[in-house]
Amino acid sequence: MKLGVFAVLFGQKPLEEALDYILAKGLQAVEIGTGGYPGNIHCNPAELLEDEAKLNKFKHAFASRGLEISALSCHGNPLHPSKSVSVKHHQQFVDSVKLASKLGIQNVITFSGCPGESDYSLNPSWVTCAWPDDFSEVLQWQWKEKVIPYWKEQNKFLKEYGVRAAIEPHPGFVVYNTETSLRLRKECGEQIGVNFDPSHLFWQNMDPVVGIKELAKENALFHFHAKDTGIDRQNTAANGVLDTKSYRDELNRSWIFRTIGYGHGEETWKNIISTLQLVGYEGVISIEHEDSLMSVEEGFEKAAAFLKSLLIKERVGEIWWA
Repeated sequence: MKLGVFAVLFGQKPLEEALDYILAKGLQAVEIGTGGYPGNIHCNPAELLEDEAKLNKFKHAFASRGLEISALSCHGNPLHPSKSVSVKHHQQFVDSVKLASKLGIQNVITFSGCPGESDYSLNPSWVTCAWPDDFSEVLQWQWKEKVIPYWKEQNKFLKEYGVRAAIEPHPGFVVYNTETSLRLRKECGEQIGVNFDPSHLFWQNMDPVVGIKELAKENALFHFHAKDTGIDRQNTAANGVLDTKSYRDELNRSWIFRTIGYGHGEETWKNIISTLQLVGYEGVISIEHEDSLMSVEEGFEKAAAFLKSLLIKERVGEIWWA
């Protein structure tokens, strides 16, 4: 396994300056934003696909530093009921897949998307309960009429270009846990798998170790995000985990995203890294920073130091067992 980072963290820096900083911190891989909600600050796929000179310059920026591109990421909602959103996010996904194919990159990361409750909706509708029956009917309609047809078509497209879609399970979208991840893959095809991010699972009371094992059984573990979540036990005891307060209202929220090690300790992350090794994951551990209590640099550097120590221990253990 290699240690990498999702480079949208350094969107204020030019690409080459960001890569120099990442390399100086001892990382080996970079995940690049290509659209969707993170945006495409360092990489415009449509532009690179049209201009060979710009494409070669982009490739050289990584190759000359010995850095691997672990994935192109266009986390969007291609099923959004507003065409202005869905068409844009779909095209960014298409361009990202074509660019990934040109660059020899295996994974394009995105969300499953979430439709509205009908063809007349203005906004997405995420179903979180089975009753009243209206919700069950909406969920059935979403999967049958929107989710499965779209992703079946994308699976064919992905296969044509030799690229995989690493869907990130995320509340607010139809794929948000292990069960829905595996359903999408089963219904739509094997080019579709998972970008595994424990931070979105911790607060749902899921065990990442169990999730990793279940996904690995189906060869569905494509990429990994390293991000943590801190649970406020008092606020959770009072209000539960479904929290719509601003992420900036840290004191009153039931949970917030944290830098690795500040939500769950070393033992938890040792188990996660060890499980990745046990199931044969050979990809990148990509740091994602969304900790509102730390600056980008502080959060990134602490996460990198924490994970490097764990990965070194795993490598030592690997040698010992050999």
